[in-house]
Amino acid sequence: MENTPEQLLPTNYIKERVEQYQAWYDRKAVATKALYLRMRACSVVGGGIVPVLINVQPGWELWGIDVVKLVVTLISLLVVVFVSLESVFHYREQWKNYRSTEQLLGHEKFLFLSRVGRYAGLDDNKAFTLFVERVEDAIASENSATLNVMTMAAETSEVIKKPQNSSVGWVECNETQHRRS
Repeated sequence: MENTPEQLLPTNYIKERVEQYQAWYDRKAVATKALYLRMRACSVVGGGIVPVLINVQPGWELWGIDVVKLVVTLISLLVVVFVSLESVFHYREQWKNYRSTEQLLGHEKFLFLSRVGRYAGLDDNKAFTLFVERVEDAIASENSATLNVMTMAAETSEVIKKPQNSSVGWVECNETQHRRS
């Protein structure tokens, strides 16, 4: 049976809602930051290595294939894939959204428990009501931001998939039309 607002105690809400969300946002922030940094590092290193490898004289062959050419092609492909994935899924923005929401929840919890800032001078019920409103608004705002990022990712992949029948025509982009030449 769920708690009604009158039965919900601040300690239960903090433990069952705020701290669980903080832990979830922390895990997601760590994971998306690691993914973003790995992909970014590989893109930067790969982008720096390719010009050097292009200048290496061919000569090493494996099963009749020029090894340097193969390595350059594979590194270039990985760089393009990593940069494309970042531009579609926006891992950096997701990581920042998760981290800022996790920090905001911790900040609100501290202010509420200390009864300072916006919670100073409020009776217990008013302070708790304000705390719940602010926490739920923060969670809803982060959910909305993540949904916007995912919606942009889906729209981007739809634009990429659209076949173009001619070299001149109209292309829709973010609800505006642009003439392509």
